[in-house]
Amino acid sequence: MQESAGQFQVRESAAPLVFIEAGQVGYESAWERQKELASARAEGRGPDTVLMLTHPPVYTAGRRTEAGDRPTDGTPVVDVDRGGRITWHGPGQLVGYPLVKLADPIDVVRYVRLLEQALMAACADLGLEGTGRVAGRSGVWLARDHRPERKIAAIGVRIARGVTTHGFALNCDPDLSAYDRIVPCGIRDAGVTSLTAELGRPVGVPDALPAMRQRLEQALNGVLRLDAGTLQAPPSPAVPSRRPGIDWHLDPVL
Repeated sequence: MQESAGQFQVRESAAPLVFIEAGQVGYESAWERQKELASARAEGRGPDTVLMLTHPPVYTAGRRTEAGDRPTDGTPVVDVDRGGRITWHGPGQLVGYPLVKLADPIDVVRYVRLLEQALMAACADLGLEGTGRVAGRSGVWLARDHRPERKIAAIGVRIARGVTTHGFALNCDPDLSAYDRIVPCGIRDAGVTSLTAELGRPVGVPDALPAMRQRLEQALNGVLRLDAGTLQAPPSPAVPSRRPGIDWHLDPVL
């Protein structure tokens, strides 16, 4: 039996979401924009907003990144204020930053599960069936055809003053060799893939954007359903509902 996301109020307000499709934006500029929008939302001066964009090639490292995860060829890395470890962003990858105020009591695990559900639904809309979750690891994965587990979408969030920042990255048609210089998300026993690689045909960011926007809007408005049992396997380490005054940094990486 499936559980309706509508039984759980995701956002504090039922006001419409504002989507900003920003094209390609430098990582630092997008990060500053996130901070501005999140601060305005926390102070009641702005709406719930979702930034949808791509980045020029960049590696970003969360708070748990280890020295051995980083590139050894001198490639620059941007250290950021989310949880998790290191990942890559670049052309061919659709990045979404929901900057929304969550309803109390804030359930970080359920929020992450809804992002995963939106990503899986969008992948199915684009023709890729069989995506799913891996216990103890956030994001959206494939594990079929007797091949190793491989991640197609990564998730990592920060929640401060009840407002989300950071978000998700969906691999559409990026240069996957960029991941070879790092240990993506600190995971050594799995791979990385893309919509294009799995479907055997080009799937670019413009192709994925409408489906991802629709599914994310459904998730954040309480329309998209969670698969049965998704809340029984929380990310590692498990994160409880937020107590007042705590600034959560969820360990899974974006």
